[in-house]
Amino acid sequence: MRRSGDRIRIFAQLIDSTTGTHRWAERYDRKLEGVFAVQDAVSSRSRRSWAETERSRSKPPNSWQAYDYYFQAIDAYASISPSSMLAERNREAQRLLQQSLAIDPSYARSCALLADTDIAAWSDPVNEDFLNTAVLDRAHQFARTAVQLDRNLPQAHAALGFVLTWKHQHDASIATFEKAMELNPNYVDFRFGMALIFAGDSKRAIDVVQTSMRLDPFYLPITSLVLAYAHYMLEQYPQALPLLRDFLAQVPMFRPGRGLLAATLARMGQLEDARAEAVEVLRLGRSFTISGAGRELSAFKSAQDDKHFFDGLRMAGLPE
Repeated sequence: MRRSGDRIRIFAQLIDSTTGTHRWAERYDRKLEGVFAVQDAVSSRSRRSWAETERSRSKPPNSWQAYDYYFQAIDAYASISPSSMLAERNREAQRLLQQSLAIDPSYARSCALLADTDIAAWSDPVNEDFLNTAVLDRAHQFARTAVQLDRNLPQAHAALGFVLTWKHQHDASIATFEKAMELNPNYVDFRFGMALIFAGDSKRAIDVVQTSMRLDPFYLPITSLVLAYAHYMLEQYPQALPLLRDFLAQVPMFRPGRGLLAATLARMGQLEDARAEAVEVLRLGRSFTISGAGRELSAFKSAQDDKHFFDGLRMAGLPE
């Protein structure tokens, strides 16, 4: 997709992912105001049934400017930056989404992504909104509004599912993620894996996250962390270790990743390395204790899973 002034050129190609066979290709030149007509044209051209098209198509915004701000926000939100920049990029995404909604208050995608940015702020130790209950409640409201605005938008259901995970509403969270997949079987969100881990189904979480990786080869680094988390909970520590190394090579200052690495090394008997990672956990952001931020950033349904995870942190030498 290329943009020049008030015009946009879109190249679309359909490939059979099983055989690699080229099915069709098309080029669309439009003014920005007509960009949503391309969505209809592509849906029709790809020869899906009318019923499936109607079911899976989300409501377009009322203004291309709202759409433009939304995509700028995605760029800011998905950027891989040093940890010191994550809060700043997240605030930039929120600013752009607020501009999108100021133009079109009914745009569900912007509401859903605002919920995601609030969860990112709430869970980031270097953010001033870290563990702020009001921010978690605001994320819940944005996600619920997104679903109300467009009940056919998988992204809205996934945003709500993730908020419900942190509110310890496990059954409702899983049902909501499953609704997102029902609306679009190709919409497999790595956060569903996290919801399943907290609900006590790490085996299914591995299937979900691996499917997400297969469908999106350019997956976010945190996807590797969620997969490592599932392996850890299944006591598959050697499988978790390379995933954690890969994640932290890309996002070295992400404290939850350092904590999981410390616990994994401790479970593998590599106590010296585990304690070195524990030192890194304590060096990053605010002071860390298992009973404080550690427990606030977990949502285990099972007391046994809770003990298994936090005992690993204790073995690594992190303070109670």
